[in-house]
Amino acid sequence: MKHDHRVYVNRLLELYLGLPDTPSRTSRYDRQLAYKLYQQNVSLEIVEAALLLGSARRIFRDPSYPPLGPIRSLHYFLPLIQEVIATQPPDDYLRYLRHKLDQYAAPNPTHS
Repeated sequence: MKHDHRVYVNRLLELYLGLPDTPSRTSRYDRQLAYKLYQQNVSLEIVEAALLLGSARRIFRDPSYPPLGPIRSLHYFLPLIQEVIATQPPDDYLRYLRHKLDQYAAPNPTHS
C-alpha cells in the first residue's frame, strides 16, 4: 500500500530528527528532499536503513579521529540512501544497527 505523501514526509522527518547530531527542527530543504524521495518511490525502509547506517558510522567511528560537526541537513544522508539501494544490506544487519543505536541512546542505570 502506497503511503500518502504527508504521512511519508512526516515519518521520514521524524526519523531524521530522532537521530543524534541532527537539528532540532527541519528546514524547507529537508521537507523538499523528503517529498522528492517520496516522488522517487524510495521506501521509508530504505531511508531508515540509510539513517541508521550513517548514525552508526558517526557514533562508532575511531575516537582518535577529530570530532565531526553536527548534521545540518537531510541531504547529508543522500549518498547513504544510494548506498543502501545499491547494496541492500540484510535485515539482520539493520536490526543489529538499530539495537546498537538503541543501546547507545539508552540511559545507563549505573550512572544515575
